[in-house]
Amino acid sequence: MLPDYAEFDQAIGLDWYSLDPNLRLLLDKTLPEPEDRDLAEKVVSEYGSLVGTRIAPRAEVTDRHGPVLERYNAWGEDVGTVVHHETWLENKADLVRAGFAGGMPAHAGRPVPAVVTAAVSYLVSQAETAVYCALGMTSGAADIVERYAPDDVRADLVRKLTSLDPDDSWEGGMFLTERQGGSDVGANTTRAMQDGSEWRLFGDKHFCSNVDADVFIVLARPDGAPPGSRGLATFIVPRHLDDGSPNGFRIKRLKPKLGTVGVPTGEVTLEGAKAWLAGSVPPSDGTAPPLDAARDGKGINRMMEMVNGSRFGVALMSLGIHRRSWLDAVIYAAHREQFGKRIDAYPLVRETLVDLLVDLEAGLTLSFECAAATRGSESPEEGALLRRIAIPLSKIRSCRVGLEDTIQALEIFGGNGYMNDWPIARQLRDAQCHTIWEGTENICAIDVRRAMRSSGAEQAVLRRIDRALEASASANGVLAAPIGTVRACRDELVEAVAYLQSVPEDLALLQLRRFSYLMADTLEGALLCEEAAWQLENEGNARKAVVARRFCSRRLEARPVRGITDPDRTVIDLFEPIVRYGQIESTDLLAAAGRQ
Repeated sequence: MLPDYAEFDQAIGLDWYSLDPNLRLLLDKTLPEPEDRDLAEKVVSEYGSLVGTRIAPRAEVTDRHGPVLERYNAWGEDVGTVVHHETWLENKADLVRAGFAGGMPAHAGRPVPAVVTAAVSYLVSQAETAVYCALGMTSGAADIVERYAPDDVRADLVRKLTSLDPDDSWEGGMFLTERQGGSDVGANTTRAMQDGSEWRLFGDKHFCSNVDADVFIVLARPDGAPPGSRGLATFIVPRHLDDGSPNGFRIKRLKPKLGTVGVPTGEVTLEGAKAWLAGSVPPSDGTAPPLDAARDGKGINRMMEMVNGSRFGVALMSLGIHRRSWLDAVIYAAHREQFGKRIDAYPLVRETLVDLLVDLEAGLTLSFECAAATRGSESPEEGALLRRIAIPLSKIRSCRVGLEDTIQALEIFGGNGYMNDWPIARQLRDAQCHTIWEGTENICAIDVRRAMRSSGAEQAVLRRIDRALEASASANGVLAAPIGTVRACRDELVEAVAYLQSVPEDLALLQLRRFSYLMADTLEGALLCEEAAWQLENEGNARKAVVARRFCSRRLEARPVRGITDPDRTVIDLFEPIVRYGQIESTDLLAAAGRQ
């Protein structure tokens, strides 16, 4: 069991991996091969110390000293230089050296399982989601470049985007939205004109995160392409030409944001920027790709490959903030005394802290399922199908719950939580961004339906729920209640799928948020039961069973009298082993729940 949280002054300065036994459990469960688990321990433990002791304290300074756009040089030339505080640059340099910006395989010396990159992303996000945004897009850009850039530039671009040397490495960015077309990217008007084997882009982009990166993935409409999203193509755009001069690229201004202050978000005008088409594989002889490679209707799909990866990243960002807010709150509650007692001795505070942790572990089990889907499913096709729908589900649920729970964590601090000299205020400002980044909740809910209509992806979710329940059957004694609840919700999910397929379009659209909540919560409940059975079998510990029961009771059951008459004392009697990750016996679980 972890030490009493009163032994820590604050979260900053601690090794965050050593304080997170649940993260170790996730790695143990999802990485059954010893060599993969050994790699995870080496890499993730390195990040736990790095982010808690070096990245996190600098992030607090960066938040007070955000980027500034210096428009002109001494000669009056419009150079559009973004100037950063040294803490931002130091954090990025440390993370580049640790392989976070696309160089993880080189840093580790071998291929790295997706659950390992998810784990380090989760840890980095606890310190600062802005820096994850900047460097996370670099990985996505490197993937697009590696698959689609012309032969004569591909290797050099990939090398720079995956370099472990901060002085040599490049960063990536992504330009989708325009002022008239936010969620409606089909309304975009940025124009692409072919210029031999290259292209020239003209237009304005309205929300450009990491605006001073070195290479961007950009949506534009080739001349002659049809209107709407299917007429868009994806392009690779360097910020500078080979001689170092600007590549038809002008930053109009930086956005005055509520949160994620460190990463510069700007408005950009493209004035004939040189670009390479991300389409069919370019001919090796250097000639121009056929015109239909730009107008094949698949350009938006290529961009969405990067967006879907970014959506998963945003879910991890929200989970990181959720975890950091909880850790700050549980440490504060252990120190703060009111009416002669530590406030974490009071039932209502205990309930809040337990439920924040239960929500977090539910979100993590779904996000790690996304990361492990292609390795742990019955077939690669099944894994891809599950990942396709689970990512927008994870983004929807983790971002919404993370925001709501960050508010709850802030309230543990009372008035101090609202003050900017305490770290929780920044977490709330940053958390609000993530419900919007890479598609609002509404857009992601529509994407869930798109995955169902195009490939029947809901069937992959139902099959995964069934497998989780089957794996949980061995622990039916302590998991009987949550297993029964998940089964009932699975039946409701099948009913809901049939309903959405039978009603008019507007009514189906109206229910998509509630439907996505139901699907995500049911899948999370099933996965928690599976984790609980795994922990009981491998560790003889019923702690995760407590988490599964609490989650299903709160989020999946319709409890009489809103649960007021429930005699369950779990959050009071088992508070210490829940929040400090201690051993819980099955008999103690049942006794606290008011059942023998």
